[in-house]
Amino acid sequence: MYKTFKMNLAGRELICQIDRVCAQANGAVLMQYGDTVVLSTVTASKKPKDGIDFFPLSVEYEEKMYAAGKIPGGFNKREGRPSENAILTSRVIDRPMRPLFPKDYRNDVLLDNLVLCVDQENSPELLAMLGSALATHISDIPFDGPCATTKIGMINNELIINPTNIQLEKSDLNLTVASTKEKVIMIEAGANEVKEDIMINAIYKAHEVNQEIIEFFSEIQKVVGKPKHEYEHFSVSNDLLNEIKEIISNEQMEEAVFTDDKQTREENIKKITDILEDHFKDDEEKLLQINDAIYLYEKQTVRKMILKDKKRPDGRKIEEIRPLSCDIDILPRTHGSGIFKRGQTQILDICTLAPLSNSQKIDGLNELNTEKRYMHHYNFPGYSVGEAKPQRSVGRREIGHGALAEKALLPVLPSIDEFPYAIRCVSETLESNGSTSQASVCASCLSLMAAGVPIKSMVAGISCGLVTGDDDNDYILLTDIQGLEDFFGDMDFKVAGTKKGITAIQMDIKIHGLNKDIVVGAIERCKKARYYIMDEVMSKVINEPRKELSPYAPKIDMLQIDPEKIGDVIGKGGKIINEIIDKYNVTIDISDDGLVSIAGIDANNIKDAKEYINSIVKDIEVGDIYNGTVIKLMSFGAFVSIAPNKDGMVHVSKIDEKRVEKVEDVLKVGDKVKVKVLEIDNQGRINLSMKPSDLSK
Repeated sequence: MYKTFKMNLAGRELICQIDRVCAQANGAVLMQYGDTVVLSTVTASKKPKDGIDFFPLSVEYEEKMYAAGKIPGGFNKREGRPSENAILTSRVIDRPMRPLFPKDYRNDVLLDNLVLCVDQENSPELLAMLGSALATHISDIPFDGPCATTKIGMINNELIINPTNIQLEKSDLNLTVASTKEKVIMIEAGANEVKEDIMINAIYKAHEVNQEIIEFFSEIQKVVGKPKHEYEHFSVSNDLLNEIKEIISNEQMEEAVFTDDKQTREENIKKITDILEDHFKDDEEKLLQINDAIYLYEKQTVRKMILKDKKRPDGRKIEEIRPLSCDIDILPRTHGSGIFKRGQTQILDICTLAPLSNSQKIDGLNELNTEKRYMHHYNFPGYSVGEAKPQRSVGRREIGHGALAEKALLPVLPSIDEFPYAIRCVSETLESNGSTSQASVCASCLSLMAAGVPIKSMVAGISCGLVTGDDDNDYILLTDIQGLEDFFGDMDFKVAGTKKGITAIQMDIKIHGLNKDIVVGAIERCKKARYYIMDEVMSKVINEPRKELSPYAPKIDMLQIDPEKIGDVIGKGGKIINEIIDKYNVTIDISDDGLVSIAGIDANNIKDAKEYINSIVKDIEVGDIYNGTVIKLMSFGAFVSIAPNKDGMVHVSKIDEKRVEKVEDVLKVGDKVKVKVLEIDNQGRINLSMKPSDLSK
């Protein structure tokens, strides 16, 4: 018989069903919040994976279209590769969970979350985060949980716990916080320039709610939890480590890592590795552990240098940012380009502008967001780290970094009414040695301004690191961490924002959480650093968006028409709209609500096309003046086309001030003439005049 557990969470019931499904998994729970239902399972291999020196955790978040009452498109009619949202959700689940498994656990572990039902109000992503934590907590897999996750929104400066999708559409904040019983373990945020003190309050509001959930999960574990199984431990022998230290002294190791050049450091470590491999060449057992032992020795050395000696591997001060440089207009014919370099991290960003029809269509479970007009893509080729790695399809890390930069810049973009363009930024990583995601924020901001996108504020991003000691008060924060400090440190706290406030946060840690002093300190440290980057570097190159677009960028104008007249613009079989496109060399897109987008290279052609469309949809009124075309001559006058399918007649007496004997003496078919509407009779017939005296009235 299955067991059901319930709690009130933000005014809605959270239901957890155990032992109802998936009895053969190590842990499983059917989670329900409102009418949203997610199945979360965790499974582990019986034995450790051979030949690896890391914990092999995999996380899946599966979006099934049936959950929203949809059938997938395409020929196969079944789900294909994971959506971007699914990949990002998997990453958010991974980040708080991974540090809570034993560091030397080598068994394959899979966290799988299957979205079964979505009610469009309660987040299946949140439910998957909670389900993963609970399924693992009650399983027999070693896990130092529980942990819990809460979302926070903010409308009219009021914090909202677990906001609905509709509320998030209006919210200035979309914050996700995961916690253990004592500390915050993961932060992910997108924000509309939210001030630092408000962000901190929101983080700890979520932390308070997480404590209620953790208490609930702990009670469940007492009832249905399984004993944790034993596992094969993997650790470097202390005897081997001590033996290595007799061969390579602490001073030698410090000298090897103490350089600001990544390649030099790697070469130094290779020389040490060669010495040790030669020394232990006859001891196969020790030889197998050499790489792990050197890694541990290097890690201990770097952490001691930073924490005890206040020395960073590249010689910088604790709050010092690496050398910075940037430029724009690197590429002559792209719509905008910017390059940003911080130490040995370098990003080239290219901005492309296009009509709104190029916006990305999103076929997902969340029906509120079916399209996005700003896209940020991030690429990480092998040459950026000196590797001979061929380019393949982008991985989860690239998707995650692109989404973070997109989130950071989205709040400062102009509205569609202000700037009717689809915008794509592509960040190409040219060199990597720490925090390329935040360098891409800076490079993208430069390329947007260079392209003439009227962003509201300049945005910059920076990362703060952490090295901890024996207790909560023994730690040191590091501004602008490089790769080595990321690998051997305890935290990568990324913050992007403007002078007004934060636009994005992403926090990764390797320890069991952060106390409040560390969180507050990291946010303040990042604020100071990003101000410096904007004031001392970026603004010296370009301090506001250009007033004019690149001559190679399309020019776009918008026109709102009555939706009932869309057919008049399109014409039978698309005849009229295709004639306009060909005549004026433009592209035209019309939305269902009658918003017409006209794009082209020549601004005059766009203006003429707009006037032509206006003439089609505008109701003819007495007194209107048109530039028409003579289409037929009669003995009593001439018929003039003043708009597609809209003709009027100029009586012979209205052709000129003086008497006209024969119409053909003055006019011929095809003549361009200016006419004024004198009358529309009760049958809808339009009477026109060409007489100068009528036109001047």
